[in-house]
Amino acid sequence: MGGPGIPTLTTLRLVLRPFTPADLDELAAIHAEESFWWYPRREGMNRAQTAEFLARMLERYESDGCGIEALIDREKGAIIGWAGLAVPHFLPEILPAVEVGWRLSGPYRGRGLATEAGAAAVEHGFAAGGLERIVSIYEPENVASGRVMEKLGFTHWLTTRGPRGEEVAVTELTRERWEEARYSVE
Repeated sequence: MGGPGIPTLTTLRLVLRPFTPADLDELAAIHAEESFWWYPRREGMNRAQTAEFLARMLERYESDGCGIEALIDREKGAIIGWAGLAVPHFLPEILPAVEVGWRLSGPYRGRGLATEAGAAAVEHGFAAGGLERIVSIYEPENVASGRVMEKLGFTHWLTTRGPRGEEVAVTELTRERWEEARYSVE
């Protein structure tokens, strides 16, 4: 899916667009927030770690044909986190898979923005990306992310251990279930 043409997605309040190297300063400020990376790191990232993260994401656009994107507040034009579809390389036992994920800066949590961004990414994955299944992964104590997954229609698939030994729940949504939910509302 994707390739160099990683999509820009627009919702009522957000824009998801591919990262560029010029995003480093804004991203480093957000990544420094301990709460942004609480799951799974329990600490923020410094600028060098963020630069490595950004370089890896830009490489994934080419190697995987998809990757998380900068999450922009449409009103302010500022990066408030990231969201989108990516291959969950950190959990090889579930591959091949594409995951939907999100992270928001503290002031932007609890406002439905993760659900809005996740829904746009899921719709793109199924409608334009041709995916048959999307997963989403979280630590069970991260109740807020679990709720977003439920709102998006994801159901529990398996529980396993992440790269740091932490318990992670893997949820999934199939194209068929997504279409059923979508058409039952229309």
